[in-house]
Amino acid sequence: MRSISLLLLTLFSSLLMAQEESQEVKSRKGEVFLYWGWNRGVYSTSNIHFSGKDYDFTIENTVAHDRQTPFSTYDYFHPLRITIPQFNARIGYFISNNYSISIGADHMKYVVDTMQKVTVNGFIENSGTEFDGVYDDQEIELDSHLLLFEHTDGLNYINVEVRRTDEFWRRNKISLDLSEGLGVGVLIPKTNATLLNNARHDDFHLAGYGFSGLAAGQLNLGKYLFVSSELKAGFIHMPDIRTTMNEADKASQYFFFGQANIVFGARF
Repeated sequence: MRSISLLLLTLFSSLLMAQEESQEVKSRKGEVFLYWGWNRGVYSTSNIHFSGKDYDFTIENTVAHDRQTPFSTYDYFHPLRITIPQFNARIGYFISNNYSISIGADHMKYVVDTMQKVTVNGFIENSGTEFDGVYDDQEIELDSHLLLFEHTDGLNYINVEVRRTDEFWRRNKISLDLSEGLGVGVLIPKTNATLLNNARHDDFHLAGYGFSGLAAGQLNLGKYLFVSSELKAGFIHMPDIRTTMNEADKASQYFFFGQANIVFGARF
């Protein structure tokens, strides 16, 4: 009887503890979270269309890569330089036990590879360069005198996300959450483009929109701190990219992107 009583007491205590932990999990409603971290990105090929007074041409199947800043404590942690690397920043609020809404900035960098072979269609005239002419599915090597094209300060995706979060594992004050979500936002790149030796337009500009989905695992370290790993993928369409100081000069493109992120945050 003593053994049975001890067993029942142990089970009852375990149930009470489990109930307390369950109540702690369900208390996420009203919780605020914020985080900062870094990303690596990949991009699909893209057709980039350039138009202006004396040209209208498309460079097809263009290959581009990201450009993460090499790690140094100066570039990654100095208050005046932390926005130089590719970064992710977000602040959010749990509107219910499992669902949150947040706003964030995904600062990516997009660099078109030079000296790659591309197909060109369209025309260029009165440029004073060797590239004047009519192009009809013509394959050329992308020379830097024709085009340097980068969103390196950067490819800024400002977005709103809705996420569902569920606790997957818990032991004492350490727990693991799994999240999935959808986002939509705008692109405000600062494009570094040198086109036919024209002076570049070097300012932020609302260029288009994007949408994305993600899955994340979040390790909660006590009540307030966490570290999270995210996989994100999405689509970007920018029909209004500024390329030169002439407002008539525009570029447009669309492509798919992927991100792998590591972020560090707090919740309260």
